[in-house]
Amino acid sequence: MDQKKYEIKGKYQELHAWKPFTKVLSAPNEKQAQERIYNLIGSKHRLKRMYIQIDTLTECAGE
Repeated sequence: MDQKKYEIKGKYQELHAWKPFTKVLSAPNEKQAQERIYNLIGSKHRLKRMYIQIDTLTECAGE
């Protein structure tokens, strides 16, 4: 499968504040990119999906 790069911007809840994040990662499609960001942020900060909000998910143009 062809991997594309996606830039994902959003925020996650840490204690009583929402912290912004921006990540660029490779995935075959947008759905997989969304799943990977939930996996990465959730496992790193020990958060459930309800505490992670994705604002934008865009495909990066070129390299």
